[in-house]
Amino acid sequence: MLDAARSLRSRALTARVAAALALRPLSTDLHVVLADAEDPASVRWDAVARAVDGEQALLVYGFTWMLWLAWGAATLPAEVAEALRGVRVDFVHSGGWKKLEALAVGRDAFDAALLATCAPGSRVLDYYGVAEQVGVIFPLCAHGRRHAPAWAEVVVRDPWTMEPLGPEEPGMLQLLNVLALGAPYHSVLTEDVGRLHAGDCPCGREGRTFSLDGRVPKAEVRGCANV
Repeated sequence: MLDAARSLRSRALTARVAAALALRPLSTDLHVVLADAEDPASVRWDAVARAVDGEQALLVYGFTWMLWLAWGAATLPAEVAEALRGVRVDFVHSGGWKKLEALAVGRDAFDAALLATCAPGSRVLDYYGVAEQVGVIFPLCAHGRRHAPAWAEVVVRDPWTMEPLGPEEPGMLQLLNVLALGAPYHSVLTEDVGRLHAGDCPCGREGRTFSLDGRVPKAEVRGCANV
C-alpha cells in the first residue's frame, strides 16, 4: 500500500486510504511502505523487501501519480529488483492520471516501467471512479475499454447542449449509480471527457463500455486523494 502508517491512524479517512483498504480482503497481509504520505519518493524499500520475502505474488496499490513517482520512475534498489524478478505483481491504481498529464506519461510507458522488473504474468490494473460514488468502479480491460458494472450507467453529453451523444462522439461523462438512488450523488456530471463504444467488447464481457480521453479544457486540476 503506497501510503504512510499515520494515514491509517488518522480520524479523517481519505479516499486514497479507503480505496486501498477496499483491496485488503484480497491479501493475506498488509504492508504500508511510505514514510511520508505526501512524498512518493519516501518509499521504505526495506518494507517492500519484507513484503516480497517468501511470497510468489504481490498486490501493490497506489494512486496513479503516486505509483508512477514512487515505483515506475524510481530506481529500485538492486536487492529489491532482483527479488521481484521471481514474484508475480499485480499493480492496481486509480484516481490520478490528471497529475501525469504535465509529465507526458502515456499508459504504455507507465505499464512497461512498472512491469520491467517483475516475473512473467505480472499486470497493471487501472480502474476509474469518483469519490462521490464510492464502490462503483469502471475497470480497464486488455482491449482498452472501460466497463460499466450492471448497477451503473455512463452517458456522454455534449458540453454545450448537454444532449446525450452516440457511440464514438466525445463529450462529458455522466456517471449514474442505481445503488444510491436516494442520495444526490447517484448522478454525477464529471469534467472528464470520454466516448461510448458500440457493440460488444472483444474481451467477451457484456455491457456498456467507454473510453476516458482526458479532462475538459481548462478544468481545475483536482482529485479525491485527500477527500
